[in-house]
Amino acid sequence: MAHGAEGASGGGPKVVAWEVTRQCPLACRHCRAGARDCAYEGELTAAECLRVLDSLAGFGRPMIIWTGGEPMCRPDIHELVGAATARGLRSVMAPCGTRVTREALLALKEAGVMACSFSLDGATPETHDAFRGVPGAFENVTRAMAVAREVGMPFQVNATVSRLNRDALPAIRDVAAAHGARTLDLFFLVPVGRGAALRDLSLPPLEVEAVLRWAFEMDRQGPLRVRETCAPQAVRIWHDLGQPGTPPAGCMGGRGFVFISHTGVLQPCGFLDVPSGDLRAFGFDFRRAYEASEVFRDLSRPDGYGGACGVCAHRHGCGGCRARAYAATGDYLAAETACPVANPRRA
Repeated sequence: MAHGAEGASGGGPKVVAWEVTRQCPLACRHCRAGARDCAYEGELTAAECLRVLDSLAGFGRPMIIWTGGEPMCRPDIHELVGAATARGLRSVMAPCGTRVTREALLALKEAGVMACSFSLDGATPETHDAFRGVPGAFENVTRAMAVAREVGMPFQVNATVSRLNRDALPAIRDVAAAHGARTLDLFFLVPVGRGAALRDLSLPPLEVEAVLRWAFEMDRQGPLRVRETCAPQAVRIWHDLGQPGTPPAGCMGGRGFVFISHTGVLQPCGFLDVPSGDLRAFGFDFRRAYEASEVFRDLSRPDGYGGACGVCAHRHGCGGCRARAYAATGDYLAAETACPVANPRRA
């Protein structure tokens, strides 16, 4: 989030990503949760979810990203979205595509889902299916996009960027545009969960920079927007290039963004697996859990970050990817590892 983002000491989060279930029919190589197609013990009940929604409605009314796993695996997902809407909370959703039908998407739209995101990590069935771990994944996600377009559900395409698809990004952009996506969001690989096995497939810092510069140019050209996630150094590059408009968000973990796990545990983001408050332990009082968290307080103070990230001129806007720092060092306040300024030896 840009300079001035609110942390645990300065107000509630603006966005909450809620893993309402960890069950998922895919077996993606990069999955932060190592999600499997099975029931998980300890997931929040419908009644507990309603208590979470009540608490969120009383603390800043953040936008909810319904995610998983596969959020559509949860049988009461339509009711939960409707309950959020009734409480004045806005909703978007990140389904994987396997359960998207015209009827299901229309029901979610009626309940209050304003937009969806679909993941596309290869421009061909062979490359996408290999990354997602099941045959037919490409067909499913492109079919889901067609359904979304048919029913008037706005959607974006998310692509996990690694050495596997670095050269295919222009083709992935073309596929997204051809299917009617409004935005292509580039998620730079964070090696956690199953993704830890892909550490060597992460782009080195200077290649990350090159992709970000390409993304800025593609965003300028249109027709769809091109954004970036988990590459907060885009803030520095944006300033270096003298780009017009509003700068990128930077790392939002703990600075305007909160992740809720399937068991009700708060984290700064899905990739930063550091428990930061248990909603059950706090009687589902989100505000109390959030404001009591030392982790959220730490992340709201970029001047206390380690290494170059703590003294960088862009620390309040960029902040460095806290999840990537933690995955590499075990310290969520350490210097970002994919930035040539913070780690010149890796450049």
